[in-house]
Amino acid sequence: MKTVQFDQYGGPEVLHRAEVADPIPGPDDVLIAVKATTVNHLDLFQRDGSRPVGKLPFTPGLEAVGEVLKDAQGFHAGDRVMTTWATSAKGGGGYAHMLAVPSGTLVRIPDGVSYEAAAATGLTASTAWGALFDVGQLQAGERVLIWAGSSGVGSISIQIAKYLGCQVFTTTTNEAKAAELRRLGADIVINPTTQDVAKVVQEAGGAHLVIELVSTTLQSSINACITGGRVVLIGNLGGQMATVDTQSWRLKLVNVLGGGIRHTSTANEQRILDLVAQAAITPIIARTMPIEQAAEAHRLLAEGRLVGKIVLTHG
Repeated sequence: MKTVQFDQYGGPEVLHRAEVADPIPGPDDVLIAVKATTVNHLDLFQRDGSRPVGKLPFTPGLEAVGEVLKDAQGFHAGDRVMTTWATSAKGGGGYAHMLAVPSGTLVRIPDGVSYEAAAATGLTASTAWGALFDVGQLQAGERVLIWAGSSGVGSISIQIAKYLGCQVFTTTTNEAKAAELRRLGADIVINPTTQDVAKVVQEAGGAHLVIELVSTTLQSSINACITGGRVVLIGNLGGQMATVDTQSWRLKLVNVLGGGIRHTSTANEQRILDLVAQAAITPIIARTMPIEQAAEAHRLLAEGRLVGKIVLTHG
């Protein structure tokens, strides 16, 4: 089968097409033809070696959507499915043309939801749901600050929180992006280069929950919280190190929780896709590109100018 992989660490140019053996399904696997995947920041970190992978060559792609090829484990040939555990499948990650996927990780794609929309929902929405609810325990009507609103996780988190009836604050340094984030449902968009994020949020009552996607802004997140607020660390787009005033943290009784690369349950992933089918939330697709242009897609994501997800399609 065809795949896109890297066999050494480096820039986007190390990604290349390759022919590899078709995956052989195990007794609990479902064989799928991959139709689309997305580019995530972790793909870039794995490729450049800052997050080394276990073995080279390596096929990236954290999620995959596609069509079932053979009846197995209650799924039938032609069924449209999604997994957010593609790198755990036989055959590699979502940059591979075919995968043998553990059946327990598969979710059915509802009618009316395209492969591209399902891929753009994928791990982004699973992470967002996990951060907001599984870890963050967000309740209807609460105030939530979501850093990096134009990121994939940020843009879908805004919509999910707004759907729940929350007041949503978010951040961006770009006015064009700010307009798009308001359209998605953000009540207040803050420019962290010209505004004091914590002050703006506190003037509106303070955040019950902060979705921290930058990490270097942790002190600002603590400052933005109400007493007893929660901060979920779900990304480190700004870097891995942060300096905090432990006294302010302690006295405000703020709970800082590690979210990791969060997956919610497959039941919740199915619920999210159903919300997409109902047009209650809309995954934001910044660009759709063929898998052969994966290197260019990596360059575009690294530039940080896009709102939403880059989707890679298999022909």
